[in-house]
Amino acid sequence: MMRTLVVLPTYNEILNIEAMLRTLRNVVPDVHLLVVDDGSPDGTAKKASEVANELGGIEILQRMVKSGLGGAYRAGFAWGLEQGYDHFVEIDCDFSHDPKALPTLLAAAENHEVVIGSRYVKGGSIPQWALSRRVLSRGGNQYASLMLGLGVADSTAGYRVYSKSALEKIDYQTVNADGYGFQIEMTYRAKRAGASIVEVPISFTDRELGESKMSSAIIVEALFLVTKWAFERPFGRTPN
Repeated sequence: MMRTLVVLPTYNEILNIEAMLRTLRNVVPDVHLLVVDDGSPDGTAKKASEVANELGGIEILQRMVKSGLGGAYRAGFAWGLEQGYDHFVEIDCDFSHDPKALPTLLAAAENHEVVIGSRYVKGGSIPQWALSRRVLSRGGNQYASLMLGLGVADSTAGYRVYSKSALEKIDYQTVNADGYGFQIEMTYRAKRAGASIVEVPISFTDRELGESKMSSAIIVEALFLVTKWAFERPFGRTPN
């Protein structure tokens, strides 16, 4: 049986953290949870600790400053590898990723090193998005796939399962990008390293509580990095 760790980055998620932890515990009761909190001033870590004391199987990794999604996942992966976990889940705390879809992703992880919860394969959807936002997102993913030869429809997706072997192949500790760029770089490195990748359809919904952490600067960074990596490809270099 897979020993799995859900890595849950948080920053000011006091409105969502308790419900997310309880939902995950109900949906995947045998999976352990790690909250990686970037010094949330709203008390997210304190609330997570209270729930952890009640439910068990939940650890809190507190960091003093907000250092981005990529940094939180790198810290969570490092902690989990030290503890002997062999599969790692990425999921947002705001319920844009439906925890009820996790058993399907974990089932796919039994045969693949990287499982991506995809909005853009058959069966995937984004029911709440306006056409303009959908076109921008889909176009960005198509650009990344074309420029980097990914063969992946949704390389910016943040709902994923990585095997230990995939993280080792990716050399995740040297992945420097953040936000969308982090997800694309992880996908690119996995592809170049020969890791087996599969996309599983999911329905993505916008958060209802709290504020989005995504910004135009993160999107611009991702597009810049994709172009940079594309120009480096002929020289056989790994993105850095």
